[in-house]
Amino acid sequence: MKIPCRGRALSDPPLVMGILNLTPDSFSDGGRWTDPKIAVQHAFDMIDQGADIIDIGAESTRPGSEPVPEEEEWSRLSSVLKEVIDSVDVPISVDTLKPGVARKAIDAGAHIINDVNGLRMEGMIEVCADSDVCVAISHMHGEYGSMHRTYMEGAYKDQIRAFLDSQCARCVDAGISDDRIIVDPGIGFGKTPEQNMGIVEDCGFLGSGHPILIGVSRKRFVREFYPDCDVDKASAVLSKKAIDSGASIVRVHNVEVTVRELGI
Repeated sequence: MKIPCRGRALSDPPLVMGILNLTPDSFSDGGRWTDPKIAVQHAFDMIDQGADIIDIGAESTRPGSEPVPEEEEWSRLSSVLKEVIDSVDVPISVDTLKPGVARKAIDAGAHIINDVNGLRMEGMIEVCADSDVCVAISHMHGEYGSMHRTYMEGAYKDQIRAFLDSQCARCVDAGISDDRIIVDPGIGFGKTPEQNMGIVEDCGFLGSGHPILIGVSRKRFVREFYPDCDVDKASAVLSKKAIDSGASIVRVHNVEVTVRELGI
């Protein structure tokens, strides 16, 4: 299943998306990559280790995090994004839920907009539809400020699929071609540990219409299920489970360990 990324080629799945957090407060590596030179070098290192995509974010979604003003988020991104885009040959994804930041990132040459809010903010679908950018649509239970305080109930897989199907249809209606859409069930965003594991072990519940992105890396439930295992090794094991159950892309902090686990 090929994903057209504004001229940047992707191999066939499985694909590894390396995480580059430019935030001072992300849950696992906040503050580590805030120096632009160090951040750019980390992107290069992840590509050398086998990353197929680099996902750059400048706003934390950890429990207790506060929204960042658009100007601050873009200030963090702008000093790194253009240099990485101009210096590498893999697609660059920008992790944002703000249409204004997405527009600036697209204008700077970003290839994918990865929105944990599922393109729900007013104007986000239109911003993406006005370009040839790919979109990654994530399911988030509830709203940004409450997603770590409330959990899904009942037939959670049916609810996730219904939301993603609906958002995909809205995107297509707005002019985003079907082959530019990636779906993400939103591990950790309003799901219990058991629900997270249920998703990992059965990504196929989302169907085969779009590539499936899974992000388990270093999340709290990983430690709950693998308390005696190194968190990056455990994240890689779960990423492999997700690939085996139907995922196409895994989003991770430690690319080297993941690539080794996937055998690619």
